[in-house]
Amino acid sequence: MEQVGSAAKARIKNMDKLLSTGDGENRKVLLEIVTEVLEHLDSHRVIGDLLRWDGRHLSIGEVRWDLQRRRRVFVVGAGKAANAMARAVEEKLGDRIDGGIVIVKTIEPGDRLERIELAEGGHPLPNERGLEASRRILRLVDEAGPDDLFLGLISGGSSALMSCPVPGISLDDEIRATEMLLKSGARILEINAVRRHISATNGGRLAQRVEARGAEMINLILSDSVGARPTTDPAKPAAFFGTPVAPDGTTLENAREVLKKYGLTDRIPQAIRDYIETENPARETPKTLGPTIHHFVFERPADACEAAYVAAEKLGLPAVILTTVLEGESAKAGGFLACVAREVRLNGRPASAPCVLIAGGETTTRVDGRGSEGGPSQELALGFALEVADRPGFCIAAIDMDGTDGPTALAGGLADDRTVSRARALGFNVYESLAGHDSSAVLRALGDEIVTGNTGTNLCDLNLIYVGPERTTG
Repeated sequence: MEQVGSAAKARIKNMDKLLSTGDGENRKVLLEIVTEVLEHLDSHRVIGDLLRWDGRHLSIGEVRWDLQRRRRVFVVGAGKAANAMARAVEEKLGDRIDGGIVIVKTIEPGDRLERIELAEGGHPLPNERGLEASRRILRLVDEAGPDDLFLGLISGGSSALMSCPVPGISLDDEIRATEMLLKSGARILEINAVRRHISATNGGRLAQRVEARGAEMINLILSDSVGARPTTDPAKPAAFFGTPVAPDGTTLENAREVLKKYGLTDRIPQAIRDYIETENPARETPKTLGPTIHHFVFERPADACEAAYVAAEKLGLPAVILTTVLEGESAKAGGFLACVAREVRLNGRPASAPCVLIAGGETTTRVDGRGSEGGPSQELALGFALEVADRPGFCIAAIDMDGTDGPTALAGGLADDRTVSRARALGFNVYESLAGHDSSAVLRALGDEIVTGNTGTNLCDLNLIYVGPERTTG
């Protein structure tokens, strides 16, 4: 087998381990595609190409700002990919940046910045460090004036990371409410309908505050909203909704409906219930923002599928994007994708082997029980493995694009037709592991866990299936 290059090893930290087990030939195909996708979507690279700076003018596409007319330039933001985004902006603008704070999930080696402070917040549950950083961002905004310019950096996870409840609601109240909503089975838009309305930063309120100071704001957005079309022109200003820097499409009435739907009205913390149920127009989030707030959306979840399609074709493999909106329970989704892969082998539909099948979206699982550890992508990989067990030539790479699948430090899992038998030999019953939501234990024991660290992007889940040429196991 040919050696995988250094770029691939840099993106996938345990590449050699992944190639040393299972069906190495098929695994190599998928790992090369994953590496190519992560390289292409790294926001550090994308933003570096998107921004142009000549020492006086900052340009994005045909829009230009004369920074000599600006007193100060600040960078603020939050998100799981904001580390790479902040590095790209600081490398481009250098000492023209007068300061700023960006809240991230994890600060890693290499995240050393001179002009922008990186602060760690909490995700999926907010924490005290994120609250304090959010308050400092608001103080920075409140000291701004009409001659100041803000660059907003937003990626998935910003709602939890930039957490700052409105006066009268405590951080503990917000944490309890978030836990209840997550455990209720509410969808992300429903959860956001509640937490945006109790936040001093989310639901567009940060941008609204910038606007109130007469300052201007340029927002670079990596959107993790499933269901949007691929990005066509990231250099073109875009309409956008949600996050701390864009208008909110949900209402207080929506928030009340969510609490009622999931039986939380009488269980949610009293301060939150009182705030949401009180009819007060001032408590509504902004539905529009003025012309001094600009949005540039440079990546969406469907872009990951498009990048995988191109990477597969570079390897000379036909590829089919099955869907960019895969949702549902993770293990069941993995089983369904395995059935599609088996149809390829059986009847040459929707493509003939060898080929790559691509599915993006956001499946869900719950990790519960003492000692259990796992995540949606890891469960999907094992669900796939059960359906292809001992059927040669099938392999899947299932990853969360930000590099952290669920509450774990793993990006996801790599599984093939040998995974179940190898697990059995080590004493694992994969059915029981999935029932207990303990997928990480199986994958770690097999060496089938994918480890990337922070990827610089955050586009939900990417599932790549390789149906290899028909051959017997060796």
